[in-house]
Amino acid sequence: MPEIVCGIAKVWKSSLRTIIAHLNVVTSVVFSPDGTKIVSGSFDKTVRLWDAETGAALNVLEGHTDDVRSVAFSLDGTKIVSGSGDQTVRIWDAGRGAALHVLQGHTDDVQSVAFSPDGTKIVSGSYDTTVRIWDAQTGAASNVLKGHTDSVQSVAFTPDGTKIVSGSDDKTVRMWDAGTGAASNVLKGHTHGVQSVAFSPDGTKVVSGSDDKTVRIWGAQTGAASNVLEGHTGLVLSVAFSPDGTKVVSGSSDYTVRIWNVEIGAPLNVLEGHTLPVRSVAFSPDGTKVVSGSSDKTVRIWGAQTGAALSVLAGHTFWVQSVAFSPDGTKIVSGSGDQTVRIWDAGRGAALHVLQGHTDYVQSVAFSPDGTKIVSGSDDKTVRIWDYATTLVDGYKSYLLLDKDGHINGLDSKPYLWIPHENRSNGAVFALHISGSKFSKICMGLASGLVTIIKF
Repeated sequence: MPEIVCGIAKVWKSSLRTIIAHLNVVTSVVFSPDGTKIVSGSFDKTVRLWDAETGAALNVLEGHTDDVRSVAFSLDGTKIVSGSGDQTVRIWDAGRGAALHVLQGHTDDVQSVAFSPDGTKIVSGSYDTTVRIWDAQTGAASNVLKGHTDSVQSVAFTPDGTKIVSGSDDKTVRMWDAGTGAASNVLKGHTHGVQSVAFSPDGTKVVSGSDDKTVRIWGAQTGAASNVLEGHTGLVLSVAFSPDGTKVVSGSSDYTVRIWNVEIGAPLNVLEGHTLPVRSVAFSPDGTKVVSGSSDKTVRIWGAQTGAALSVLAGHTFWVQSVAFSPDGTKIVSGSGDQTVRIWDAGRGAALHVLQGHTDYVQSVAFSPDGTKIVSGSDDKTVRIWDYATTLVDGYKSYLLLDKDGHINGLDSKPYLWIPHENRSNGAVFALHISGSKFSKICMGLASGLVTIIKF
């Protein structure tokens, strides 16, 4: 039987925000740089802006006449750029929601857009095989970058904004001078489509993963292929650099995760355990761990140095589509085809919470820059914002596990305790302490100032 005692604790809040965002599939969601807003794009032809704290709709940005494929904030958060199947790029005022410029020139769907780090330029990639650079202030086209011979799927600026990288179905990665638009390098070598590209943290290298089963590392200055990382026996679906840029992790349809030494191109570890394709991989912020999500319904945590399997996070009942570490590296969030978002303790591998509400595949998940919120995008046409806070109660670290129906769920995701509606609506806030695999204390604070601690 639980024991109820009195005490004093810090009171904190957390809540679930559900945004009935769009009338069709949500294709892209992004936090503003300061984490206070979210922008989303959809097949319903709109761009929508939301308050990340309250979930309130701030603006509906209308003007596109076809699917919105990609959205991004400028670094200062004052502008939004969107790319669409209507062959246009649009710039919007993030404060007023007003359309600033319609950038015309592409002759097919615009698949990818990005701001330069200083906010003065925009780059776009299109099915028309071109990459275009635009002046973010005036909307004028400054350069048309020609060279690709098939659809451009992905574009990005280097961290210093001096170069652009593009990946295409023509099997090449191309480097361009962001100032002049000149082709600085064509990174040839892949023999099938390029699925994923990423810059190293210092911007000196590029990594690419391809359907040809290889990972390739390129010099961002020279475009020379410094290493071809061979070993995967299936498509390379995801690649990422470690925070210090010395390692690369890759996930493949061959069911493995591989960690590579960037300088010599040598395989460091082959991480085996998944039983279906690995769809998403990421390093922890400190570079000591790797997380992977797979079609086998599991999330796995690995030691980046040893390759040892640290934890198997089981609970999802369908493919894991997306995984990410929190900014402090203590938590992992995963999104799945089972319509749930799950939060895990990155140290213990324990399930912390199951966020339910989506009614179709969850395609993308991310933490806000300060780690207090999670955003998820789903095929159910909604974007959902989830508040996730931590605090101290009597010196113990506590995790919020109160769902939208008032249940505090156990680590097995089943309801553990139900909080009456009158307490919840009266401004009650909750925290708990986990000891081993069980709850040892739950703390409930009321708006009246009363705090109740329940010991188990």
